[in-house]
Amino acid sequence: MDNTIADTRRLFSKPQNLNDAYGPPSNFLEIDVSNPETIGVGRSRYTTYEVRLKTNLPIFKLKESCVRRRYSDFEWLKAELERESKVVVPPLPGKALIRQLPFRGDDGIFDDTFIEERRLALEQFLNKVAGHPLAQNERCLHMFLQDESVDKRCIMMVGLLWVYRFR
Repeated sequence: MDNTIADTRRLFSKPQNLNDAYGPPSNFLEIDVSNPETIGVGRSRYTTYEVRLKTNLPIFKLKESCVRRRYSDFEWLKAELERESKVVVPPLPGKALIRQLPFRGDDGIFDDTFIEERRLALEQFLNKVAGHPLAQNERCLHMFLQDESVDKRCIMMVGLLWVYRFR
């Protein structure tokens, strides 16, 4: 029978001042998807979401940014990451095709409950992607989070030029 007692004394650490103890963490990345807004009428109707970024990570050129994105922009980001990076990209919330059928008796994809569920799922998707160290190096993620508009052709052209150059 072993009668040894575990050493449970407090570890000694360097003293902290108030700024160390209650200041911002050394590295942080906060992404919120909020303020959904439905735009347009009829078949050209869509919902945009505000994507707000706050960080102190040196890899991002802006420490705070706020842009508006629609679901198709999230699809573009996912496709770019899958095409260009070694990151395993989490799934996006589904397209909700059944909600787009006519004569449903509700607002379909423009129903407030659906929009809130999608908003939350898009926020989770973005936080998982942006939290990955390899994804943080991808230009498409920076463009998505910080550029006013996403020029989807720009990234594709850069990729095509790179492929052509190294053939």
